[in-house]
Amino acid sequence: MSDITMIARTFFDACETGGGWQACERYCMADATFAAQADALAGITSLRDYTEWMKGLLTFIPNGRYEVKSFATDEERRNVTAYGVFHGAHTGEGGPCPPTGKSTATDYVYVMQFENDKIAKMTKIWNDVLAVKDLGWA
Repeated sequence: MSDITMIARTFFDACETGGGWQACERYCMADATFAAQADALAGITSLRDYTEWMKGLLTFIPNGRYEVKSFATDEERRNVTAYGVFHGAHTGEGGPCPPTGKSTATDYVYVMQFENDKIAKMTKIWNDVLAVKDLGWA
């Protein structure tokens, strides 16, 4: 397993379990960027802010968990792609409305672009509209 694969796996777990920037920063460049074409993530442009968003999400979706479907490394292009399914229900206080008790199983992909041994940019590919509907927020 390559170094960037191991770093990406460790980062992925820290991010997806709500570790926030404190748990993720050692794997990322300080100015790492974030991009997504999802309204739920509008305005989030730094990886630091995204990891904190995930941490916050897990306060009102306390049973949130991920299921890895695929993890692939492209050494030539220095990126790692992770495909997962996020599972969880809105049962905790917070979020866009009072707890709905509704759940989602939503597919997403992270593409983590490396510079040397640090993540410089991450793109999230996600259909947030379906997740928002599932959770009763739309």
